[in-house]
Amino acid sequence: MQEEYKVKVENVTKEYELFKTQSEKLKSFFAISKKKVPHFWSLMGVSLTINPGETLGLIGVNGSGKSTLSNIISGIIPPTTGTVDVRGDTSIVAIRAGLRNNLTGRENIRLKSLMQGLTNKQIDEMMPDIISFADIGDFVDQPVKSYSSGMKSRLGFAIAVHINPDILIIDEALSVGDDTFYQKCVDKITEFKKEGKTIIFVSHSLKQIKMLCDKVAWINYGELKMVGETQEVTAKYREFTEWFKSLSKKEKKAFQKERKTIQKNFSIQKYQKDVTEQEQAKNPNDSSIPAKIQKRFYGSVISEKMSLANKLFTWVVLAAVVFLCLVNVSGHSIVSVLGDPSLLLHPTSFLHLP
Repeated sequence: MQEEYKVKVENVTKEYELFKTQSEKLKSFFAISKKKVPHFWSLMGVSLTINPGETLGLIGVNGSGKSTLSNIISGIIPPTTGTVDVRGDTSIVAIRAGLRNNLTGRENIRLKSLMQGLTNKQIDEMMPDIISFADIGDFVDQPVKSYSSGMKSRLGFAIAVHINPDILIIDEALSVGDDTFYQKCVDKITEFKKEGKTIIFVSHSLKQIKMLCDKVAWINYGELKMVGETQEVTAKYREFTEWFKSLSKKEKKAFQKERKTIQKNFSIQKYQKDVTEQEQAKNPNDSSIPAKIQKRFYGSVISEKMSLANKLFTWVVLAAVVFLCLVNVSGHSIVSVLGDPSLLLHPTSFLHLP
């Protein structure tokens, strides 16, 4: 029997390489540079399940990994390891999320709706409702780059709730805008809850979290600190924030430095070993557990690094392109160039052929 859930996240991690320049990033991608690049783990082994019709709140201090997790669930960025099983279409509402700055509001509505699989006829029918909900006036026909943060949030929220997603992800989108629009958004979220839709709500406002969420996950500097009933988790989180506020400026800085050091020094190998040992302790006679854990960690992950085969193929293609460019400049045919073996030993010499 299939397990009932809408979103399931297992052993999810997210690693970022802290490049100082774009050239460093490019050199690393093609394995040109051997320079060691510092790493930072935004998520360190997060596992949680969201049931159908449930509203899950994500809380945590700035930089804790809330937005990273919501972006992974929505498919905007890939995880470094782990499994993310999302059963249904997602729509994320975040300031600037998915909006093209050079397009007008109206053009963005059409583009995002087409990307969600709607037809032009369906878009034309719901366009007036989206524009009315966003309530940005004549700016709907102006480029999004001229919008304020509040206007971008209004437009993003209006598009997201009208394309009727199975899973709605709201990332701090209610933190901007006036009280009238805020109430309109809350009413729409409440309507979605009554329809049994699944919602992931990222916010710093415990008041909003308590009002809208059935369950809360507290992410603390990349780790899932706690997940459970709203009142219980928010109470623990409030205790933590009050403790942190009571620290001196020096103590706060030392605490933050300690947590960030842990994120920099996190070992995915050690974490995988710990998970394997825990599973083996539960099933001591199952010799296939290491292979299962390996598959669970990397089986559905798209590598963000070039494989050795791809690197070799890239260099071969690059050499071929350079060779063809030189032949083209020389004015000779490829056949004549390949017919003289000496030219292959000195590729640039055929540029001086009569």
